[in-house]
Amino acid sequence: MELSEIISESFSSLTLNKLRTGLAMLGIVIGIGSVIALISLGQATQASISSRIESLGSNLLTVNPGSSNQGAVRGASGSRTTLTLEDASAILVAPEITSVKTVSPEFSRRIQIVTGSKNTNTQVVGSSPSYSEVHKLEIATGNFVTQSDVEGMSKVAVLGPQVVTDLFGEGADPLGQTIRISGKTFTVVGVTVSKGGSGFGNLDDIVYVPISTAQKQLFGVNYLSSIALEAKTADLMTTAQNEVGYFLLARHKLSDPAEADFSIFSQQDILNTASATTSTFTTLLSGVAAISLLVGGIGIMNIMLVTVTERIREIGLRKALGAKKKTIIAQFLTEAIILTFIGGIIGIILGILTSYVISKLTGSLFVVSPGSVILAFAVSVVIGIVFGWYPAKKASDLQPIEALRYE
Repeated sequence: MELSEIISESFSSLTLNKLRTGLAMLGIVIGIGSVIALISLGQATQASISSRIESLGSNLLTVNPGSSNQGAVRGASGSRTTLTLEDASAILVAPEITSVKTVSPEFSRRIQIVTGSKNTNTQVVGSSPSYSEVHKLEIATGNFVTQSDVEGMSKVAVLGPQVVTDLFGEGADPLGQTIRISGKTFTVVGVTVSKGGSGFGNLDDIVYVPISTAQKQLFGVNYLSSIALEAKTADLMTTAQNEVGYFLLARHKLSDPAEADFSIFSQQDILNTASATTSTFTTLLSGVAAISLLVGGIGIMNIMLVTVTERIREIGLRKALGAKKKTIIAQFLTEAIILTFIGGIIGIILGILTSYVISKLTGSLFVVSPGSVILAFAVSVVIGIVFGWYPAKKASDLQPIEALRYE
């Protein structure tokens, strides 16, 4: 038989029982669609996290109080209040530190913000003018914290867009309005450009005040939550980590790096950790979806075995008329491949549509990897061959006389 005849005959056989054929394909459709949709979800999450981390600033290093096993300097136990404003100032002017462009001392804490009858719990960040440069923060209206605000311990605040919406309503202009933080009145002098995010990691849900005001008037502390640094170039990130690390060791009178009371993280460290986490998440989701593919393949094998049983007399007649074993194998194998091929196509379309709908409903990125589509399609064809081979081989092994006598 010609290939075209085999394919035509296979379609005819499959359309004789449309319900059974449809149910056989359903497992493949769900499996392929799930694989594509879940891989897309994982990749979109990874892209979103990467975008948010990168939006925090270019060539960014963060010095945190306390120890860590990451960064240029490794440490054991340490206090969480070991970084000071003087440390930040010293880093900026130290002659031995040649790879750092800008230094931003920071203190942050979540607290209740009130205006009129409305209130919100948000992050208050004590900052200096260098904060906007290090973190690539843009101002939509008004201005950011100035050096005179820091020196004069001014009660001024710059709001993120989410804070504006929570306190003043959608589209409101808060410039010149007042808010209360810890019972103290602050005047709104600026609003930042939206960077996006959600929950506690929302970069739009932040209030910026002068670092001096935050330390002395709001929270009564003399230490920093962190020091953000901008390296001069991406190539100098490691150099900057080492220079700042060993400078702070000397400044804190620590001779052994293992005793460091601070830790230094690069933007790439955070990005790598986030990527590893989301990759594991994506792999787990894909594994779950792959199980449904396996179930779909077993379903196709079962259907094909039933088909072989129903068509034993037909197989016996064809073999009696001279049909060869390879022709019988080709016939049933083609039917199995057609089932998985069509199911794979439908599954791919369903997976892409599902990914698109999820991205629209959640406001996340729409990411579909061509590699995942190709892989899913290839898997569907392989499943047709693997799970179709046994029923096809069983059909070809039937003896003509026994097949013709089968009731």
